[in-house]
Amino acid sequence: MSEEYMIREIEQSDNARLATIIRNVLAEFNANKPGTVYFDPTTDDLNTLFSVQRSAYFVVEQGGEIIGGAGVYPTEALPAGYCELVKIYLLPQARGKGIGKALMEKCFETAMLLGYTSMYLESMPELKTAVGLYERCGFTHLPGPLGNSGHFGCDIWMVKTLV
Repeated sequence: MSEEYMIREIEQSDNARLATIIRNVLAEFNANKPGTVYFDPTTDDLNTLFSVQRSAYFVVEQGGEIIGGAGVYPTEALPAGYCELVKIYLLPQARGKGIGKALMEKCFETAMLLGYTSMYLESMPELKTAVGLYERCGFTHLPGPLGNSGHFGCDIWMVKTLV
């Protein structure tokens, strides 16, 4: 039997652990390249980043340890009604157990409560397992990027209608 996990909102004290998780996961998949959140200075202070209106970031805890997180963000220059699913990363022990899907569903629900009608995301081929999860959760591929995330290292763009 797997240990229960809890999804909660980010706190200031989570910043360092989340930055470490994000960078370790990107390095694990050889995706620690320029133009990604690996080099984004906001990765070190997610609590402040997600204090902007119509944004939210959720942390997954298991056994008192942070094992991942994901957020909803009003990325600049996205079409009206769109938000971005951002910084969704899970440690190896959290994968393949439905935790990522539960975290995304929390983000979908929150995005709708915040008034969004569509969710956009950016990824890369190195994260093919995650891309498969996005597809199973209803995201479809786009031919190019939307908005201005600043993450020029991403070359997979996807969108989902929130209903």
